[in-house]
Amino acid sequence: MGEQERIDVRPYLARLREYVEASDYAGYDPYDALNSPVVRALTLGTKWGRIAWTQLFRRSLINLRPLLGVPKGHNPKGVGLFLSGYSRLFSIESDDGKRGRLRERIDYLLDLLERLRSPNCSGNGWGYNFDWQSRAAFTPKWTPTVVNSAFIGHALLDAYEMCGTERAMDMAGPVADFVLKDLNRSSSSGPFCFSYTPRDTNFVHNANLLGASILIRLYRTTGDEDLRTAALSALEYSMQHQRDDGSWFYAEAGIQHWIDSFHTGFNLQAIRHFLDAGEAAEHRASYRKGVAFYAESFFLSDGTPKYYHDRTYPVDVHCPAEAVFFFSGMGEEFGKLVDNILAWMLANMWNEKRGNFIFRRGRDLVNAVSYMRWSQAWGFHALAEYLRQNG
Repeated sequence: MGEQERIDVRPYLARLREYVEASDYAGYDPYDALNSPVVRALTLGTKWGRIAWTQLFRRSLINLRPLLGVPKGHNPKGVGLFLSGYSRLFSIESDDGKRGRLRERIDYLLDLLERLRSPNCSGNGWGYNFDWQSRAAFTPKWTPTVVNSAFIGHALLDAYEMCGTERAMDMAGPVADFVLKDLNRSSSSGPFCFSYTPRDTNFVHNANLLGASILIRLYRTTGDEDLRTAALSALEYSMQHQRDDGSWFYAEAGIQHWIDSFHTGFNLQAIRHFLDAGEAAEHRASYRKGVAFYAESFFLSDGTPKYYHDRTYPVDVHCPAEAVFFFSGMGEEFGKLVDNILAWMLANMWNEKRGNFIFRRGRDLVNAVSYMRWSQAWGFHALAEYLRQNG
């Protein structure tokens, strides 16, 4: 596909910006059911009650939240993804007036992240604005997670590197304190895996690799060898668990042996930070095997993104959004693939009437509920990176 045929995403970005800015970046989340006082009472304080109500809200084609008292809120991870997207737009904008307006948005999002930091943790960490229950653990709202903190840390470094925002660097540096001091580790010696939160011992590959990636990126800026040592050890753990075909299970616990699209992308995105930093060259071949598995196992010929490597539905907006973001940075070799995925995403996940992205598409049913973090922030993040890479 020639350069002149690349997709013009600017009209979609303009409408999506209008939508999210009018909403003040606040909205609902697929997992926010426990923010309802009615739902909290109906769970009877039980694990399976919390899971059942959360899944009901997430799967419902009708948004039950306004009916049961769930308020719209600012999700820290969503705010971080918007910050990363705006930083990308700033880096390619030449008009001074537009750059000024982007700078105002970036400063506003930094203010939000300052207010949304989790209390009582070392350094800077961020969690979710709702309680959430998984099969592995119950996590109260604002509990800092390594996934949120790493994505936000990367967004802060983007703002520093792409926009020259010193304040963002000041906020990013202390993320290392949270990762190194508060998270549990799977081993006290040798390669180890970071826990998801300080409250659990749930060792998940994408969480571990994201934590390692923010440390290696901060090492490039600070030169602190402790960050590099920990980052390489955590990287080694997950590389040792890469499967022969290039994939990773979500986690090594038996109940977590699935292989899905967007977490595969997160893993590879994290490893790419090491290679970009000139580290872990011994894992380059394994990384390329992982990229090949991602490209060959999760997309149909027309660009349809599969949720799992062995089945397609339901197609979640995370799947094309992460793929567009990741493969946009992989150069001309993957240009046709990323354009196919993006074209499918805009044709099938874009709500033309509202100017936003829908949540999920099944074989027969469509869930068009608007989720600020899960759908809009990820869509914005992906489109901004595509535009930055392709003009």
